[in-house]
Amino acid sequence: MLDVRTVHYHGSIDFDRPGKSLYEVAFHYDGEWGNALVPLVVINGEAGPGPGVAVFGGTHGDEYEGQVAVWRLMHELDPTLMRGRLLMLPRLNTPACIAGTRTSPKDGANMNRAFPGNPRGTLTSRIAHFVTTAILPRVDVVLDIHAAGRGGQQFALCSSFHPIADPVQYAEMVKVASLFDTPFVMIYSSEMASGLLTDQAEAMGKVTIGGEFGHSGGVLRQGVAHAYQGIKNVLHHYGMLPGSIMPVDPSRGHPPRLVAATSLDDYVPAPVSGYFEPVYEVGAAVAAGELVGRLYDFERVAAPPLEVRAPHDGYILLQPFAAPTAKGVTMLVIAQEVAL
Repeated sequence: MLDVRTVHYHGSIDFDRPGKSLYEVAFHYDGEWGNALVPLVVINGEAGPGPGVAVFGGTHGDEYEGQVAVWRLMHELDPTLMRGRLLMLPRLNTPACIAGTRTSPKDGANMNRAFPGNPRGTLTSRIAHFVTTAILPRVDVVLDIHAAGRGGQQFALCSSFHPIADPVQYAEMVKVASLFDTPFVMIYSSEMASGLLTDQAEAMGKVTIGGEFGHSGGVLRQGVAHAYQGIKNVLHHYGMLPGSIMPVDPSRGHPPRLVAATSLDDYVPAPVSGYFEPVYEVGAAVAAGELVGRLYDFERVAAPPLEVRAPHDGYILLQPFAAPTAKGVTMLVIAQEVAL
């Protein structure tokens, strides 16, 4: 078992110490005594120099696959076999992780809308500022492991990234995202929100990968497998960890499909509140105009179910799982396959 050091002054973290170091980084609560203790593992490989990688779980507290995969790896990885620097934060938004909520109960803030952060802001903003100033400058690659959480939707297993104009950065992101061996690699819209961890990392020129590895606030076995082995595959890819890149699902029969949902028109909101009956599982291929589900409003006895149809050809990347679905919530994402 590793010794754990609690640090209040973030400048006292030794990011260059050889081997594996475990910290709990203290961020004082707003308006009360106490601290959020954010776990941080610093691994400086003892086998030689190499690139830097940062891995995050728990950016949202109700998404557990990343927390589980990163926690396992931070204890399993042997620094004597490794090269380069690996920074691992398995429960970034620690208060939200403890509460099992998307946002922090301490300030109501969404960590994935808080970047670049503010050193004098609320708790979530201060943690984001620490990541922006202390973590991201020290690495070349950023992996932010997500899931659909308790939001009610189910995602097809996918790694993901935003549209990138630089062709070299784009090609490397496609390659790194594919290392998670999920059925899909999704290029997703950058128009929906701002302040994401991935926004900040991309703006700093990092090879930045996100992903959706589960749903419903559980711990999906397949999602953990893709996140866990995907992170290891990234370390293999950059020569930071000995061994070969390993597929997660060799029985699937095809490599990850590169798909895009970069327009806001690809994200279909529920037109009324109701109960969604899917016609297909997530990941299914559908044609434009095809029936993909029915939405039931049980308060209107005379109303038949509302038919939901695909806006265009593509693959169902997201649809409701929990019921009911509220009006305005994203009910459907159809992503279109793109050439490598």
